Amino acid sequence: MKLITAIIKPFKLDDVREALHEVDIHGLTVTEVKGYGRQKGHTEMYRGAEYVVDFLPKLKLEIAVSEDRVEQAIEAIINAAQTGKIGDGKIFVSSLDDVIRIRTGEHGRDAL
Repeated sequence: MKLITAIIKPFKLDDVREALHEVDIHGLTVTEVKGYGRQKGHTEMYRGAEYVVDFLPKLKLEIAVSEDRVEQAIEAIINAAQTGKIGDGKIFVSSLDDVIRIRTGEHGRDAL
């Protein structure tokens, strides 16, 4: 089992959710986060004054999938979230030792 963590632009959430649904991946946790990568933020003008926005608003998606579904999920996220501009985000994949469904006590793939 794998945990896919994707950092995406907020306006791409619906596209990513639909793309995951199309490849039959359900279950998603979304968190509003702020951060920056190589672009190191940007400058904006407000009432004639220029100021630096260091931390840009992003969404962090967490999706637990079985190992045979990882590539499908990654492709769906990339195709839906990509704009071709700087700041599109990142995808991290990490291993899950166990998953437990609280309601039934199921473990492993059965809990996904």
